[in-house]
Amino acid sequence: MDSILQVQQVSKKYGFKQALNQVSFELGAGKIVGLLGSNGSGKSTIMKLIAGLLRPGSGSISVLGLPVGEASKALVSFMPDRPLTEKWMKVGDALKFMEDFYPDFDRIKARRMLEFMKLSEKERVTSLSKGMSERLQLTLALSRKARLYMLDEPIGGVDPVARTKILNALMEFYEEDSTILLSTHLVSDIERIFDEVIFIKEGEIVLHSDAEKLRLQRGISIDELFKEVYAEC
Repeated sequence: MDSILQVQQVSKKYGFKQALNQVSFELGAGKIVGLLGSNGSGKSTIMKLIAGLLRPGSGSISVLGLPVGEASKALVSFMPDRPLTEKWMKVGDALKFMEDFYPDFDRIKARRMLEFMKLSEKERVTSLSKGMSERLQLTLALSRKARLYMLDEPIGGVDPVARTKILNALMEFYEEDSTILLSTHLVSDIERIFDEVIFIKEGEIVLHSDAEKLRLQRGISIDELFKEVYAEC
């Protein structure tokens, strides 16, 4: 199996706070991986380090064998927990911005996704509901021809209808030779799409396993296991 991502002994501090402690894991191609943890567990920090937006205090990260830097950024599409769009934009402006900024942005795929998401290029970003805004952010992230897609809380704060639409879009438009790393604490709504799960707690990896194997071994759902692991958080 091709290795898409390697994280080796990565630690990160914010001042005196230890955000990550000796984190190591590897992801292969063709996987949808859930990065699961309570708020403040270190999920966003890991993603920002992989995206090259932060530097680790120690350890190393590589994407397809390339250390995180300018070359690796071309392989990674990151949907942060804050919008990629500006308030003045219409949906069509957001597509044009991405097309200008990223040579690998696929405008045709983006338009197909907008149609699937029931979004119009003429709509103003400021007029979109929370759910529609999340659909747009997902469209922008998935329309790049990347090998690793990172989605930080893509269903956080949206209603069940929007969640279903977002999950359906993930399954419909995800490139099978790429990998998705998706962070969430809303496990019950999304666990059905995971091939693997990584549990992170207080900046440390406590579990990394095949999702179906884990269900069979433990005899419970990923959501039930999540509640056990984070019961004291």
